[in-house]
Amino acid sequence: MKHSITIEYCPKCNWLLRAAYMAQEFLTTFTDELKEVSLQPSETSGSFIISINGTKVFDRKETGGFIEIKELKQLVRDVVAPEKSLGHADTKTHIHS
Repeated sequence: MKHSITIEYCPKCNWLLRAAYMAQEFLTTFTDELKEVSLQPSETSGSFIISINGTKVFDRKETGGFIEIKELKQLVRDVVAPEKSLGHADTKTHIHS
C-alpha cells in the first residue's frame, strides 16, 4: 500500500516554503512508499500539521514548535516503512537532563 501525506500549513505565517521543502524531503526519502504528498493551506492561524492517510503524526501547536527534518522523517518512516534505514538521519536524538 502506498501512503498519502498531507501537510497543512498556515499561509498567513508564510510557511508554504517550509511545507514545500518538507514535501520534497518526504518524496525523495520515501519514493517507493508514497502515493502523494499534498500541501493544504489552513484556515487556522499558526497551524502546521502533518498527517499520513488521515492520521496526524505531527502538530506544531502540540509540540510547541517545529522539530528537525530528520525527526519528521523518522515519524513518517515509522508509519510508511518501519524497516527502512534512514542512514545518517537515523541516529537517536540525545536528550540532556
